[in-house]
Amino acid sequence: MSVVVRFAPSPTGFLHIGGARTALFNWLFAKHHGGKFRLRIEDTDRQRSTKAAVDAIIDGLSWLELGWDGDIVMQFERAPRHAEAARQLLATGNAYYCYCTPAELEAMREKARAEGRSVRYDGTWRDRDPKEAPPGVKPAIRLRAPQTGETVINDLVQGTVTVANAQLDDLIILRSDGTPTYNLSVVVDDHDMGITHVIRGDDHLNNAFRQTQIYRGLGWTVPEFAHVPLIHGPDGAKLSKRHGALGVDAYRDMGYLPETLRNYLLRLGWSHGDAEIISTAQAIEWFDLDAVGRAAARFDFAKLANLNGHYLRESADTRLVALVAPRLEHTLGQPLDAAQQSRLLAGIPGLKPRAKTLVELADIARFYVERRPIPIDDKAKALLSADARRVLAELLPALGGADWSTAALEELVRSFAEGRGLKLGAIAQPLRAALTGSTSSPPIFEVMAVLGRDGTLARLGDVAARQD
Repeated sequence: MSVVVRFAPSPTGFLHIGGARTALFNWLFAKHHGGKFRLRIEDTDRQRSTKAAVDAIIDGLSWLELGWDGDIVMQFERAPRHAEAARQLLATGNAYYCYCTPAELEAMREKARAEGRSVRYDGTWRDRDPKEAPPGVKPAIRLRAPQTGETVINDLVQGTVTVANAQLDDLIILRSDGTPTYNLSVVVDDHDMGITHVIRGDDHLNNAFRQTQIYRGLGWTVPEFAHVPLIHGPDGAKLSKRHGALGVDAYRDMGYLPETLRNYLLRLGWSHGDAEIISTAQAIEWFDLDAVGRAAARFDFAKLANLNGHYLRESADTRLVALVAPRLEHTLGQPLDAAQQSRLLAGIPGLKPRAKTLVELADIARFYVERRPIPIDDKAKALLSADARRVLAELLPALGGADWSTAALEELVRSFAEGRGLKLGAIAQPLRAALTGSTSSPPIFEVMAVLGRDGTLARLGDVAARQD
């Protein structure tokens, strides 16, 4: 059997982090088994579905590099096919017309509540002749669900799960206005797309029983189900806005790399021994559903940040420059010229071990691309006293003729300090303040090498000339 799976989000907002993990699990399962990964947009809720949300889902999946096979299926466009399946069930006696009015259904629910019973349809029209229908009432179509026995799902994550059929009522599959309901649409689409495995969140487990009954009523093969536990926040509650960002787009904006998010989401509810850092190639090789846990996973933002730090260190310098440059251009309000791009590229190796996100990397890289005179923060200003500025002015001539390498610069400044009875730090700290505008940076002689002779002397000259 060739594996075919799908990711089927509703386009009512951003690509949720939980949805992204569901997509990842489906994608990896397909890749592992040499199958296909399909994308279906379940846009039947016309009031809440938006093009912006569809675009956000596609953009999020593309950023995560989770490519799909074939065309995107838009569920709403297939409504006539869903209605056809409802009529097929009707023709075989596996569904029936229900002429209950909204008022009658509400009275039915109120009676059930008053009697302490579960609220479910009581089968009023299950065995009645449609000739008894009241005039002018458009009927819905309900599934004629089995009333005895059990519906059993051998779930690939949850194990064997059973529900008594007496607990499931005859659900509506086609509304009185002719529109199909969710469970019918899902079954028809999954069947027509050849879906072999339905991998989704365990909040859909109850739907699986109803969908199984629809499959059987239509005489179709029921796919394998795998219901994955949801993601919780650090406090064990279902992940929500109060825990932090929920959308994939937000994590991109916060400076996380796509490979970080893939690796981290993979480890939320799936494991391979003690492996924490797992490349995409390894994930494809190792992933299968037998290693998915049944317990909800807890989102740990500190672990995510640490993992991103690892992937930043592993990233090519040219790639990081391409990712950081637009952020710096936005901050500075102007494009980076060739010299700024060159300094940024030269400085990235010393910066990337010091950052955990692209936002942090852009922030600590800013001093390399600042236009003169560079801004100096208050802590750095405190190091640039009149005496410190005088010493830096005295250092300028020596630097003018120096061999411009990290080692040579350190030796020159060290000798300069010793000649004046000063410790190296007494000069290195003001140097850092003058050249970077802050009190923290990569090693200052590395910074000087990146800035170059002209850049270094110009910045020191700006500070030496200050009168405050």
